[in-house]
Amino acid sequence: MKRYMALLRGINISGKNKVVMAELKKEFESLKFEDVKTYLNSGNVIFSSRENIEKIIKQIEEMLKKNYDFKIPVFVLEQEKLKDILEHAPIWWGSDDKMIYDNLIFMIPPITFKEVFEEIGEAKEGLEKIQNYKDVIFWSFNRKDYQKTNWWPKTANTNVIDTPHV
Repeated sequence: MKRYMALLRGINISGKNKVVMAELKKEFESLKFEDVKTYLNSGNVIFSSRENIEKIIKQIEEMLKKNYDFKIPVFVLEQEKLKDILEHAPIWWGSDDKMIYDNLIFMIPPITFKEVFEEIGEAKEGLEKIQNYKDVIFWSFNRKDYQKTNWWPKTANTNVIDTPHV
């Protein structure tokens, strides 16, 4: 049995696309996932399953489509893949400095780093840093200057890229 993390994009943001985590946990359990845990009000769900990742994604997407009247993009990754990602974090990412805000952006296939970068652009020197590894982007910025960054106003929008621009 493998451990997985499901990331549901664009839910519970400013009172929109409301999903109650206790209900979401029960919905995941109804799919026969085990040891289900939700994290805060974020749409992040950790669980165990014997199924392959493609089947898991399909099950979750079908359940969400049946239970909610809005589209919820789903990204699922294995615990081992998350460990690999974190082992490849840049040295500047994940510091203990409370003034720095570190983000890990997961690109939901078929979206690629190239497409995201073309849409958002360069990081502003001295204000933010970005680095790509596989299908994630490490992004850090100073909390007091976040509104001056190039990436903040564009990533704060849940519809940055819904379909590839290729």
